[in-house]
Amino acid sequence: MTIHILTLFPEMFKGPLSESIIKRAIEKKLVNINIHNLRDYSLDKHKKCDDRPYGGGPGMVLRPEPIFAAVERITQKKTKGRCKVILTSPGGKSFNQRLAEELSQLEKMVFICGHYEGVDERVRKLVDEEISIGRYILSGGELPVMVITDAIARLIPGVLGCAESNRQESFAKGDLLDYPQWTRPAVFRGMRVPKIITSGDHQAIEKWRKQKAEERTNQRQI
Repeated sequence: MTIHILTLFPEMFKGPLSESIIKRAIEKKLVNINIHNLRDYSLDKHKKCDDRPYGGGPGMVLRPEPIFAAVERITQKKTKGRCKVILTSPGGKSFNQRLAEELSQLEKMVFICGHYEGVDERVRKLVDEEISIGRYILSGGELPVMVITDAIARLIPGVLGCAESNRQESFAKGDLLDYPQWTRPAVFRGMRVPKIITSGDHQAIEKWRKQKAEERTNQRQI
């Protein structure tokens, strides 16, 4: 899988891409992540990518020219498969595990990180899908793209050390929250691990975990 990320702040991605699951995916060459600085595509001599909104109003809006130039350069390269263009925004489709699984099947995608007061509306002509990680406002699209990239990368076969750890995650089983987990010691400050977990009866444990996951999910939805 190849992921292209268009951003005004490429340095923000250094930490997340050099640690944990995503680092492993990159090292195994299962994921190729390319960070593109939008300023490199600016037509302005000062590499400016934003301007004041027409009609007035607070803040600045990302201009269309650098975004169009970047997306067109990426998508016009003669590579196998179509490249899906995604914009992160509070008004997009809510991101969940099912959507993560859909995206993990793609060969190539481009993420546009909005910033300031958003992007020029004409940019949406380039976009195949808008995705939101929540109905709240962040300083830019970089953090949502990091979240989405992490969720996608861990679903790619071979990325996780144990396929079972991914398959057993309850969100992959119908959007249930995860069941409670315990580890050693069996008793800590008077708090004891449930006997069923240490019983060795794997069928009973699986049934109990499913029940607890459903209970936790229902409680969070109230």
